[in-house]
Amino acid sequence: MTTPEETQTLPLMSPQEPSSPPSSRLGVTLETHILEGMMGKPYASGAFTSLLNQLAFAAKQVSSKVRRAGLGNALGYTGVTNVQGELVQKLDEEANSTILRVLGRRHHCAAAATEEEEEVRVLSSHPSSKYLVVFDPLDGSSNIDVNISIGTIFGILHRFPDGERHDRPPTEADFLRPGRDLLAAGYVIYGSSTMLVLASGEGVHGFTYDPVIGDFFLSHENIRVPERGDSYSVNESNADLWEPAVRDWVASLKRPKPDGKRGRTLRWVGTLVADAHRTLLRGGIFAYPADSSNPTGRLRLLYEANPFAFIFEAAGGAASTGQGRVVDVVPERLHQRIPLALGSKLDVADYETFLRKA
Repeated sequence: MTTPEETQTLPLMSPQEPSSPPSSRLGVTLETHILEGMMGKPYASGAFTSLLNQLAFAAKQVSSKVRRAGLGNALGYTGVTNVQGELVQKLDEEANSTILRVLGRRHHCAAAATEEEEEVRVLSSHPSSKYLVVFDPLDGSSNIDVNISIGTIFGILHRFPDGERHDRPPTEADFLRPGRDLLAAGYVIYGSSTMLVLASGEGVHGFTYDPVIGDFFLSHENIRVPERGDSYSVNESNADLWEPAVRDWVASLKRPKPDGKRGRTLRWVGTLVADAHRTLLRGGIFAYPADSSNPTGRLRLLYEANPFAFIFEAAGGAASTGQGRVVDVVPERLHQRIPLALGSKLDVADYETFLRKA
């Protein structure tokens, strides 16, 4: 029998589209998807499910603020510089405070580490608060004022990885764990539509937000990264700062094919969420290598690299520093930066080959 919830999603599908195969779950809400995942785990308490729903609720609020930014005096800089040395946009501040406020309501999240704040924000010290959240509240700040896609990135860790609960308040050391320890990761892209992509141990799925109904609906089921793609995404304005191996790699991508056709197509937005999202769906590679200006890399390990590495590996892709898996890197600092390459397995392997030769 069709539930009321499923009936609501029917207008999202074109009348010309064939009905989904019986095994497909397209059209179910994000909440239903999360609840069904919990039901398959006999020892689940519901706390993790509730936390995921909190993040989805925060995404709805941030999406609303992004959509109305030009009308609500929310564009432009605050005049403050954050811990990363970057000018803080008004929407950065709004998104950060919104997510922290939502995470603090149900006491499932003990603490959060955010790109916008120098220290860990403790939200609950109760032993029943089992999770830690890392997030970049609004990736792509420089693109906010020009109406280019931006996004939110997040990852979830267990507060008690050894299984033993304690009353000690969370500290920075609790967050310094490799990406392979993540329980779930995801991102929200605020573009032509708002879409939440989630990896939580049962594949990678995309949910598109319907602002009329006010909910996320499964629109991209079991996302898989193609083994190889036809595009690359890299900031070539940094070419003179790269080591020769990186320049050689990019030159190899642009070289015409044996049949005389052009090589790979360059696609660069300048927002990690947007460039990674395209790469996840279509294949190819996104790379932000180290350079002479950023010798240890540019992107943040905890808030950007680890969540995306977790997602890409869960979708059959790869994520590398150029020398090895991103998820194997043990963080030393809360705001540590790292070189990053994400994409199709074969394309990332080619990238590693060039860098290892150096």
